[in-house]
Amino acid sequence: MSNEQLFFMREPWRFDPTYRRPVQPGDDLGFDTKALHAGFRPLDGAGRFNTFTVPVMPSMTFPYERFDKIPYPVYGRTKTPTAAVLEERLAALEGGEACVTAGSGSQALFNLIFTIARPGDNIVTSLNIFGEGYKQAAAIFPERCGVQFHFVEDPADLRSWDAAIDGRTKLVWVETPSNPCLFVTDIQAVADVAHSHGVPLLVDNTTATAALQQPMALGADIVLLSITKFLAGNATVLGGAIVGPEALTEDIRWNTTEFVGAIMQPFDSWLTLQYLETLPLRMMRHSSNAQTVAEFLAGHPKVKHVNYSGLSTHPQHALACRQMQTHGGLLSFVVPGGIAAAAAVMDSFKLVIHAVTFGTSRTICMHPRTITHEHMTQEERDVAGIDDGLIRLSVGLENPEDIIADLDQALARL
Repeated sequence: MSNEQLFFMREPWRFDPTYRRPVQPGDDLGFDTKALHAGFRPLDGAGRFNTFTVPVMPSMTFPYERFDKIPYPVYGRTKTPTAAVLEERLAALEGGEACVTAGSGSQALFNLIFTIARPGDNIVTSLNIFGEGYKQAAAIFPERCGVQFHFVEDPADLRSWDAAIDGRTKLVWVETPSNPCLFVTDIQAVADVAHSHGVPLLVDNTTATAALQQPMALGADIVLLSITKFLAGNATVLGGAIVGPEALTEDIRWNTTEFVGAIMQPFDSWLTLQYLETLPLRMMRHSSNAQTVAEFLAGHPKVKHVNYSGLSTHPQHALACRQMQTHGGLLSFVVPGGIAAAAAVMDSFKLVIHAVTFGTSRTICMHPRTITHEHMTQEERDVAGIDDGLIRLSVGLENPEDIIADLDQALARL
């Protein structure tokens, strides 16, 4: 593909003076505006679209105009026009240069590590990561690809991060706030440590989303997203994304995604674009509801502990207040009595739904010990705070008093 073709695809206004370009990642506009406009303009002046909403373009191959003029995109394993709009919007929201989507958040993480690391290299992270990410770090990559993972001893201590990085470290990876125990990592401080070694920092921004937290503004180089969660918001879409330098996202696209083939389909991309339009509003309601629920649980006599950074008792409360707009819709709490007690509470819910995801418009619960973090050793679960009685709660958009009433009646069974 010629440079002119690439530039026309990315910046057609350079060649067509009638083209009214859509909002781009670097434009100085408010977050809410970007959530509505980034990547698409209904009347672009070039005759591509004459529609108010982004079209769903399900074609997975794209015809050549002539023998020596290759279209871009050319084939669906790398990009489709609908996914391209989604990628531009996500990059704009995160404040990144570019984005590449994937079939899931776990797939996006796999694609990134598979692209940047080679046998003998290592990744530095902590035990405060999502369950499927832990399995990739503890088993899949070390055993099958020869890529090792160093788990820092104390993620709150910058010296632990510094000591874990060596000459073969390709990436430092943090998830903040973490799922399911809501540990908050100091992004700027860890970025400074990573950069002192010449290593990029990856931040998993799934639980907060860019509506509440801007990791790249705090020094992160790469952002990992599970689109499946709050970004989509209703358990109808499976997808993930990596936001970062364009050289990296295109490396992933052409040297991993093209061969793995796990992409976001056009219809799922289209659905996500519709859902992103309400992301700022939804995240504020999730957050306000979660704050109310967390305060109720913190005062309940049958709850041992609550993990939510909006509580003043949270060990990183002050840090979370500095680097987040508000505290998000995910929390967890511990009931006394271990697995049996957690099961009794969860089986007693009448409104709250038991399901393996989070970030949906309806409130859902999950038991990390037996579902997402069963691969960890007991010692690792103890370090990460995965108690047998821990219940993860994704607080939805219902009336908060209804959520609290259901929690209260279920806890009364203990």
